[in-house]
Amino acid sequence: MDELYRDQILEHYKRPHNFGRLDRYDLDFEDSNPFCGDEQHVFIKLDDEGRVSEISFEGQGCAISTAATSLLSDELEGMTREELLTLPKSFVLDLLGIDISATRMKCAMLGLKVVKGASLGKPADWEDEGEQGDPSEAAIL
Repeated sequence: MDELYRDQILEHYKRPHNFGRLDRYDLDFEDSNPFCGDEQHVFIKLDDEGRVSEISFEGQGCAISTAATSLLSDELEGMTREELLTLPKSFVLDLLGIDISATRMKCAMLGLKVVKGASLGKPADWEDEGEQGDPSEAAIL
């Protein structure tokens, strides 16, 4: 089963979904993982009800960070900013479907970190990459 997930990660790395910049967007944020050089910039368009109608990302990085952001971007359409902020680290880890070592955790969580940063309009403040954000902060923006 791990081989199936590894193939999926390689596929999302080689041909990431939702890759590129949206022409028009409401939220964006970029961040990096200085330990391995991963960089991600996410663009989110909201509909009239404040739900994600489109999402895309740009950046460069290792297979884990690119695949994790690609997989994550496939799941976010229809969510509110508040729902984005409450996504737990386990959501991304379940999408990846393999065990992620402590040294690769920042790679795997970078996409979630930039999505939460875009939702907040500022860097997401967390010690553990992927800790749940505070939904009330999105409501005041």
